[in-house]
Amino acid sequence: MAGMAEQPLPLGYNTYCLRALRWNDAQLLEFAAAHKLDAIFLQDSLDPRAMEPAHWQEVREMARRLGLHLETGGGGILPKREEDFEQSIATLRRHIERAAAMGSPFVRCVLASERAAFPVRVERAMEWAVKILRAVRPELSGRGVKAIIEVHKDLQAWELREVVEAAGKDLVGVYLDTGNPVFVLEHPMTTLETLAPYVESAHLRDSVIYEHPRGVAVQWVPLGEGVIDFRAFVKRLGELCPRVHVYNKPITGRPPAVIPYLEQDFWKMFPAARAAELAKFLDLARKGRPYEGRMVIEDIPGRPIPEPFRAAIQHQQRDHVERGLEYAKKELNLGRRWRETA
Repeated sequence: MAGMAEQPLPLGYNTYCLRALRWNDAQLLEFAAAHKLDAIFLQDSLDPRAMEPAHWQEVREMARRLGLHLETGGGGILPKREEDFEQSIATLRRHIERAAAMGSPFVRCVLASERAAFPVRVERAMEWAVKILRAVRPELSGRGVKAIIEVHKDLQAWELREVVEAAGKDLVGVYLDTGNPVFVLEHPMTTLETLAPYVESAHLRDSVIYEHPRGVAVQWVPLGEGVIDFRAFVKRLGELCPRVHVYNKPITGRPPAVIPYLEQDFWKMFPAARAAELAKFLDLARKGRPYEGRMVIEDIPGRPIPEPFRAAIQHQQRDHVERGLEYAKKELNLGRRWRETA
């Protein structure tokens, strides 16, 4: 449609960011509607009926009634062992069914939590991912759903591009997350420009990145409070990916992580790293410094939130989502629906 590219990109939020509140899917959709958002990305649902087909239809109808574009999907698709391939494929097929029933055009996929977590060497893990994604092509095509692989702490952009192209870009794309490339020493703008032809969903997460005696330290912070130039990023995103929905996705409350790139053993995981891309990333670290805002650090992956901190983390997650949405609307010119009553 003429003029569509000039419209602000539609804005939503990623529900994983409110996980400490343990809301059901209806409450998460109502939150999006109350903030006059255009979309919701339902990720890692905690709803007790999350895998019930009747519930999927209810969520689809509620999203339609609230005027929300909905995207969703599953989690990791790689098995721990090669003999578990069939189970991984069956799980992905179930998530394709769920996504389609909810009205999502995509099904989210993740390869690994981080590069070191691959069950086999990186090149072999990429081959496994391609094999699994090719195995579900009939289901993707039959249900009109596209698999989107999240940019995670595992592959660099050029590696993920190879997976998408080998799996078949007609049915496989990319879920761009700006918070994860920094963990593989990559500038988010490099990620965007490398993967733009395949990006179907864009999630914004800010980071502080700064020099450390072992390399660099990284910490996720509320949108607009880190070192990433999101004005430039969103401008480029609009130029390269004018049809994506953009989601605010702060994951805060975690301590800084050290990436020890100055230690020789670190590079065993990156035998084909590209010097020019590393230099662009390190320029961010030279400009950065530790986060100086207030933050409760008690949202540690794999560890339950201590009860004395629970209320604080719940408040913080909601506050950081809402601060990020305000920044996205007023500073990044994102979103359409909120303008109708502004």
